[in-house]
Amino acid sequence: MSAATTGNEEQQMKPVLSVRDLRVAFKVDKAPKEVLHGVSFDVYPGETVAIVGESGSGKSTTMHAVMNLLPGTGHITAGSIDWQGRELVGIGRREMESIRGREIGLVPQDPMSNLNPVWSVGFQVEEAIRANGLAKGRKEVHARAVEVLEQAGLQNAEQRMKQFPHQFSGGMKQRALIGIGLSAEPELLIADEPTSALDVTVQRVVLDHLEHLTSQLGTAVVFITHDLGLAAERAEKLIVMYQGNIVESGPSREILERPQHPYTKRLVAAAPSLASRRIGSDATIPAAPTGTLDVAAIAEGLGSEVRPNDPVIEVSGLGKVYKIRKGSFGSEDFHAVSGATFTVNRGETMALVGESGSGKSTIAKMVLQLEKPSSGTIRIAGKETAGMSRAELFDLRRTLQPVFQDPYGSLDPLHNIGNTIMEPLHIHNVGDAASRKARVNELLDQVSLPRELATRYPNELSGGQRQRVAVARGLALKPDILVLDEAVSALDVLVQAQILDLLAELQRELGLTYLFITHDLAVVRLIADRVCVMQQGKIVEQATTDEVFENPQQEYTKNLLAAIPGAKIELGVS
Repeated sequence: MSAATTGNEEQQMKPVLSVRDLRVAFKVDKAPKEVLHGVSFDVYPGETVAIVGESGSGKSTTMHAVMNLLPGTGHITAGSIDWQGRELVGIGRREMESIRGREIGLVPQDPMSNLNPVWSVGFQVEEAIRANGLAKGRKEVHARAVEVLEQAGLQNAEQRMKQFPHQFSGGMKQRALIGIGLSAEPELLIADEPTSALDVTVQRVVLDHLEHLTSQLGTAVVFITHDLGLAAERAEKLIVMYQGNIVESGPSREILERPQHPYTKRLVAAAPSLASRRIGSDATIPAAPTGTLDVAAIAEGLGSEVRPNDPVIEVSGLGKVYKIRKGSFGSEDFHAVSGATFTVNRGETMALVGESGSGKSTIAKMVLQLEKPSSGTIRIAGKETAGMSRAELFDLRRTLQPVFQDPYGSLDPLHNIGNTIMEPLHIHNVGDAASRKARVNELLDQVSLPRELATRYPNELSGGQRQRVAVARGLALKPDILVLDEAVSALDVLVQAQILDLLAELQRELGLTYLFITHDLAVVRLIADRVCVMQQGKIVEQATTDEVFENPQQEYTKNLLAAIPGAKIELGVS
């Protein structure tokens, strides 16, 4: 009896994935450059593992190597990847394709570049279901597609399937990819920043579903994430990576409550969930390690420059109606924004928060004059934008600059990074060639990117690095107003801290005004003076940041705050 029990325990303890001494190199100038230096870890059936670390630390590269999906010139130079007793290093293409999707699922980091813009979302989900042999017949495939999208938290899945990726918000596109990744109910799901584009309430729905898979089906999940709150709350095991090495691993809460490695301590000190709690309390704020965010300085700096009687952005009764196709020839009205009214004062940060699809980004596009309002008015520095000539709009855009949500879609793949950052200077004829180059170097320094990246192209950069390039481009003209649409959502906590610190410093020095669109409430607490909470296209609550966080009036706002991952977990630096 005891021998049988021991045998069962040994069987249960056998890892589903075992990686040993994995080394990966990329060819740079015809010479191999090693980016993973002997990585080893195990993933057990039903286990949830989180891999954290700054952008470029090797998180995504490690798991892409497991699936034989290394980009460009990347290749495995040494090591072993054991998948349920099968060696994946050197495996044939057809064998690997039979494992991908069915046995090992992937939710990729970037929703836009992984959804084909010419096909409807429904068609692409159905295609994945057919490829994995999950259903037969048109009706069965369609029903399964609707089911997986609903499981991934997409509302009105039946209607939404007819739409194309450009008609989805970033969060909705992310949910479609999650649905595809989960459709085959794989034994291991690799989720690369699966919730970076999701608001906290939808994030909770999706993560609850992943948890259900883990417990009911024995699915193992590997999160690649920069969200320490998510890692602490959802993962049993934490792997911390730095410069291609695993520097610390073990039980998640133990590592985040009592980090041992200096790098892990820096990560925890810079976590915005931790910072936001400190700003809201009277507790003494311990000194942050060098290079991390001085949350106290930001908290004091923001608000001190605000001049409440100097409105810069005035939005009144703003509305936007889209036509959605219905049937063969008909269409119906979709009210993306209804009656939005708010004012942003000079030197102030106004945050628009709410669920994905609530209308935040649509308002940002209308303020930037990228979309025309269906109703209402927008005044920038006292001038109504509706009647502006092309010349006036051109002048306006020099003082009003965007930082978009999707750095993959907003960076031209044919332009190197230096030319991308320099583009606004060219368009507005600012300076000569030498001064523009100097400004590019200055901006790269400000967003913590090495200057040698100026000659590289977007496909050679990680997601976080691309987001930093987008921020640098937005700052190039030294604008008066920045519209930041999820500008730090793809960044790891250390870089996020640096960017928020930079934005706060620029605001203090230059009196900049920010319209900050985000689903990350921890960041809102840190950076914003006032908050507009949006639900289904309407502003349901508007107050100072402290009032919204400490005394929310609407049930919807209370639900948003309650859904912040890891909010109740005590992180700390030992």
